[in-house]
Amino acid sequence: MTEVELYNLAPVFQLMTVGLAVAAFPLAWWLWKQRSATPSQRLRALTLITLFVTFDLVLFGAFTRLTDSGLGCPDWPGCYGSATPIGAKVEITAAQTAMPTGPVTHSKAWIEMVHRYLATGVGVLILSLALMTWWLRRQQIRVGQVPDPLLHPVWPWFTLAWVCLQGAFGALTVTMKLFPAIVTLHLMFGVGLLAVLMAQAVRYEGAAARSVPTGVRRGLWLAFVLLWLQIGLGGWVSTNYAVLACPDFPTCHGHWLPAMNWQGFAVWRELGMTPDGQLLPFDALVSIHFVHRSAAWLVLAVLVVVGWRLRRLPGLQGAGQGLLALSALQLLTGLSNVVLGWPLLAAVLHTGGAAAMVVVLTWALCISRAVRSSDFLSTNLGVDATTPSATPSSARASSPLSSDSRPAA
Repeated sequence: MTEVELYNLAPVFQLMTVGLAVAAFPLAWWLWKQRSATPSQRLRALTLITLFVTFDLVLFGAFTRLTDSGLGCPDWPGCYGSATPIGAKVEITAAQTAMPTGPVTHSKAWIEMVHRYLATGVGVLILSLALMTWWLRRQQIRVGQVPDPLLHPVWPWFTLAWVCLQGAFGALTVTMKLFPAIVTLHLMFGVGLLAVLMAQAVRYEGAAARSVPTGVRRGLWLAFVLLWLQIGLGGWVSTNYAVLACPDFPTCHGHWLPAMNWQGFAVWRELGMTPDGQLLPFDALVSIHFVHRSAAWLVLAVLVVVGWRLRRLPGLQGAGQGLLALSALQLLTGLSNVVLGWPLLAAVLHTGGAAAMVVVLTWALCISRAVRSSDFLSTNLGVDATTPSATPSSARASSPLSSDSRPAA
């Protein structure tokens, strides 16, 4: 492949124009639909639109990675110094002629650049959100109003800083030649951006928090932390191309506990190499795959329990049903990746399901607050749960916390 400059900023203004074009339609639709809304409603709507486009970006990022298109354009931010693969046609053709299967081909170059166009569009939307928050708050101050606390600029500017950092990881993904630690961080920061936007949308809504028992709240946090650990392990599997290291199920190469090599979890190393520059042994890929597969059962069990309990709480039934449905999706797509030989659709859906889980759990955490079980029963059933005789049997039977809701024999 022809040597190129890793960083070539010549097409940056053209790429910014493309980003504006990508963001133009959602921004125009938002302006029209929210023309008579309150400032907080406008910002919430724009945040949700940005969340939707960012989710699409995460899915397309998975598609880019899974089609081996991450180096489809070997420089950044453009493609051989051009804003589109059309301007780099000669260079791409030469690289494809030298290596017909990649990493640089015309199709892979287009996939990589479309991913960058979407990322630039998301950046424009988040910048618009930050500027709109600042402008609306300034307008309130100018007319002598007390600034709406929902319009505080810290959240949107924090989100803007986050997406800039995510863009830096995107650049390093290319210039460091798919360095596994960088690619995994790029994935996790992309999914993390979904959580930040969801939290911001809940804040703009200004709705009263739903009361949940302390145990459920702790379960939500446990599920959230375990899910992030599992996403990190899954990203490590994908970025090290270890999905097919165990081609059978439920065993791995016919063993319940296969031979493993923990060099696979050395963080700072090049793709396919050990930290000392040797080829990574196959057993190391097996260990990466098997740890992710084994941890999945624990995470899945916690998510199912949390989802089941949320289904029985007022105002959180949708989140509970969503977690259960997404848990089923993750199980099916995870198994499909192994037994069907890593089909592209299943692999992309597996990433999308994990990202959707983060969104659902973030919403549930932001919209809920912990209360004692007695206070929860008193609030939601209208009885004094501290007095046993004051809780009728019918209320106990209908309580979402009741362990025995069976009718009397």
